[in-house]
Amino acid sequence: MRIVAGKNRGRAVFAPKGLTTRPTSDRTRESVFNILNSLLEGGFQGRVVADLFAGTGALGLEALSRGAEYAVFVDNNREAIEIIGDNIQNFDEEKNTSLQKCDATLLGLLPYGLSAVDVVFLDPPYEKNLVILALNSLVKNRWLAKGAVCIAEVGSKENFKCPAGFEQIDQRKYGKAAIYILKPIS
Repeated sequence: MRIVAGKNRGRAVFAPKGLTTRPTSDRTRESVFNILNSLLEGGFQGRVVADLFAGTGALGLEALSRGAEYAVFVDNNREAIEIIGDNIQNFDEEKNTSLQKCDATLLGLLPYGLSAVDVVFLDPPYEKNLVILALNSLVKNRWLAKGAVCIAEVGSKENFKCPAGFEQIDQRKYGKAAIYILKPIS
């Protein structure tokens, strides 16, 4: 698995061995970022992103590579936290990141100094209905900036419905993954 574009293009992202983490494929990640570049005026430049259920941190690291100012990584798996930490250090992004070991469906306040997040990646384990719980937690804890974009990856066979308080902007299928791009309704 590699960073697709930006200042770290082609650099490898560490991933844990085994099946505990299911990273988004390079091809799917590239497609999602192409869609986002057309939605976000100015692309990722200066944006604050959150990578929930971060796994390897590849989505947040990709955003940083493309110009994001800051990334918050959230996962509750000890091994994933270690791998994300290694990836952050390998990419020399310690000053531009926050790593939180917590349940993404039970978020607390944003890390000190941040007022809101512009782009949120949600890539939970498939078939567990965690996206809506995480979106509700984002709203409840006031993580989302005005005009924020949320990208949710679920299994292509899951019956996902856009939750109340959000509008669906786009939907795509990539093999076993379905991507939903949502915006909170102001």
